[in-house]
Amino acid sequence: MAKKHSRVVIIGGGIIGCLTAWRLAQHGAEPIIIERGRIGHESSWAGAGILCPIQPWLYPDAFTRLIEASLALYPDLQKELQSHTGISPQWLKSGLIMPFFPDDAVNHRQAAIDWSNRFGWQIEQLDTRQAKEAEPALADDVQGALLWPDVGQVRNPRLLKALRTLLQSEGVEIRGQTEVEGLIEKAGRVCGVCLTDDSTLEADAVLLAAGSWSGVLGKQFGISLPIKPVKGQIVLLKSQPGRLTHIVKHDRVYFVPRRDGRILVGASMESVDFKRGNTVVEMHGLLDGLLRLTPQLAHEQIEHQWMGFRPGTPDGLPFLGPIHEKPGLWVASGHYRNGVALAPITAKIMSGWILGEQPDMDMACFSPNRSVQPSSVLGFPDSVECP
Repeated sequence: MAKKHSRVVIIGGGIIGCLTAWRLAQHGAEPIIIERGRIGHESSWAGAGILCPIQPWLYPDAFTRLIEASLALYPDLQKELQSHTGISPQWLKSGLIMPFFPDDAVNHRQAAIDWSNRFGWQIEQLDTRQAKEAEPALADDVQGALLWPDVGQVRNPRLLKALRTLLQSEGVEIRGQTEVEGLIEKAGRVCGVCLTDDSTLEADAVLLAAGSWSGVLGKQFGISLPIKPVKGQIVLLKSQPGRLTHIVKHDRVYFVPRRDGRILVGASMESVDFKRGNTVVEMHGLLDGLLRLTPQLAHEQIEHQWMGFRPGTPDGLPFLGPIHEKPGLWVASGHYRNGVALAPITAKIMSGWILGEQPDMDMACFSPNRSVQPSSVLGFPDSVECP
């Protein structure tokens, strides 16, 4: 069991890896981050920063409890990062509205209300007039909406910049453009990693937090970890502050208004392995959703578009905890569409757990060794044929 002053190699320099490294350093450990590309430039950077579980009524209750614990940490995390670095992640309580339309394929109204009441989330049921008053940009045939006024958001790039700045100021070693190809194992225990440049790093523990690449690395390490990339494409609109005031979440598309007036329009769900780039068909789908739901935004300027790979799992739940068959190896990956929302609690639990402190929550639902039950709703989208 690792103790304080332990050396912990973290494979993956996204928000999960960086935030866990910081918490480990605060506990007196010596974390080292290994990142195959640029620090914080994969799904952590690409996401929309919505601080709310995505359709939590479809998940087991343990997921709601985990994400509630994580969201409760965000206000203090914002203050911590700003006070230490002067960089604000721009945590903003913008609220989230879920509108309903006549042609909706699925109506989540009652399930969402039941879930909100059961877990004590403040919710407002809006009729057509109230929905239009809350968000005038919504199409005229909106048939009411649900509003969660306390939902917040952060700007992912700023959050990651603050974390990088903090880690550098604390002297945490970060190795970008560095790849791991295997584990060092002695006496039945993982005690470091082998790098592709033929060098090695010894450690008391290794944490696999490589996002969408965790499944590939797991296979290299001789473990089964069903994490696959789920590509998401996003369009950025340049607008004026106040054009949209709430996060708007719908099955077809979502909108995230930033403080400066920009609006994120996202995001596709594609099983295309690691094929990069934005595509005509998915961009058309997002913009078609925009025209259907918020026609008043039709003439806003398209400023940018990008994509990222979510670390998907068959049941939509992350893998958190030790790998029993390889003592010394830990996993914190597979957060899928909830990585930014779950980052603070993941870092808190994993840093303590690696150093010998048992979690104060039941983690069986997220065990890397659990029996995974695939879900057609929460898991991987249907495969897409790519030329």
